Amino acid sequence: MLTVSCTEAGNARPTFWWSNSIKLEIAVHLTPPAPLSDFLPQTIVGLGNPGPTYDRTRHNIGFAIADALARSRSISLSDTRKFKGEFGEGRSPNGGKLRILKPLTYMNRSGEAIVATINWYKLPPESVLVVYDDMDLPVGRLRLRLSGSAGGHNGMKSAIAHLGTQDFPRLRIGIGKPPIRGDRTNSHVLGKFAPDEVPIMARVVDLAVEAIEFSLKEGVEKAMSLYNNRNAAES
Repeated sequence: MLTVSCTEAGNARPTFWWSNSIKLEIAVHLTPPAPLSDFLPQTIVGLGNPGPTYDRTRHNIGFAIADALARSRSISLSDTRKFKGEFGEGRSPNGGKLRILKPLTYMNRSGEAIVATINWYKLPPESVLVVYDDMDLPVGRLRLRLSGSAGGHNGMKSAIAHLGTQDFPRLRIGIGKPPIRGDRTNSHVLGKFAPDEVPIMARVVDLAVEAIEFSLKEGVEKAMSLYNNRNAAES
């Protein structure tokens, strides 16, 4: 007689033994998945649009932070066709491997590059930390979250659609709302930072790199409590 017993939900790990009555019994001991807060990011994705037209625009702040992190970790980024983006690999502050990706698919198809990368390395969605611009945050602010909706951001809509979940960490970078009432969103996000915003955003990039490196060592949840109330505009 074959008996299977399941005690918890999660990953199955069967144990086999023979009983005195010569029955083969299989006990499946299952452990629940680890909470999101326990994961350390392994792949940092900076969102943006490729090409000189979009360079240094508000919408490309994710690219700028990915570049700054790559410099900080001495990681060289290069065009990698199989990942549909600029990609590099190096050593994480936690001693493991760190991967940095800049999708070159244009913003609204960013998820294609993200899923290509994590599928290749057999990584779960929660190992990805996505960095992107957010109009709902003022210039100078950043906000780490463990999960959440796209909030109207096309790059994040694509990431969520391709990963099949919104349960992965992200770092939102404030770019502020259009200064003139009625100004179109596209002209704002695709425009460059105002002269008085440039030095603030330079500090934001440094602060974002610091927050990411802390997340890589201690986890996103601890980084949230340390960095979510910081304001580079007041430095």
